[in-house]
Amino acid sequence: MMRTRSLLLSGIVATAMTLVSCECKAPEATVADNSEVILENIMTRTSIRAYEKDKPIEQEKVEKMLRAGMAAPTAVNKQPWHFVVLNERSTIDSLAAVNPNKEKMEQSPLVIVVCGDMTKAMEGDARQFWIQDTSAATENILLAAHAMGLGAVWTALYPNQERVKDAARVLDLPDQIVPLCAVVIGYPAESPEPKDKWQESNVSYNKFGQAK
Repeated sequence: MMRTRSLLLSGIVATAMTLVSCECKAPEATVADNSEVILENIMTRTSIRAYEKDKPIEQEKVEKMLRAGMAAPTAVNKQPWHFVVLNERSTIDSLAAVNPNKEKMEQSPLVIVVCGDMTKAMEGDARQFWIQDTSAATENILLAAHAMGLGAVWTALYPNQERVKDAARVLDLPDQIVPLCAVVIGYPAESPEPKDKWQESNVSYNKFGQAK
């Protein structure tokens, strides 16, 4: 099923590129089919915490996840992010040793640490928009991983200062690079059911507490 979804999403990208090149409009049926595949990818994504440790992730897939991350929306197009890719066992284990998510990381062949680059952040109160921007990038990485048959889990670093300092020390991060989170990634060794998080009570229309 995961492979099928990945192939379908690849087909969507190829179709979109073709449509752009020939300046033609996609048939309504194709648009509807594509939207269902994309929505299914979103709704079926779930956190994976167990991986096939000895199965590395292809560099092509790593780059696709990074490209997905950098395609995220960002305030004033500042793109205040930097991604540190951990694909060496020794580096992953070093980060795991100072992180409460040690067990997950020790199994994983890949960790992407999503960071904020303060030299690219906005000024004043808007400076904190880097958190939203890098969070959007993180979600894109998680969705891309799921689409390609990988499992991933978002593990928080910022704003826990102890975790931030430990990660910065292990990864030799300069002061202007702040680690937001570590995305732990691998081929799944478990198949948990996605949670249905829909709660109509969490939605208001036009004013707080107002029903549709």
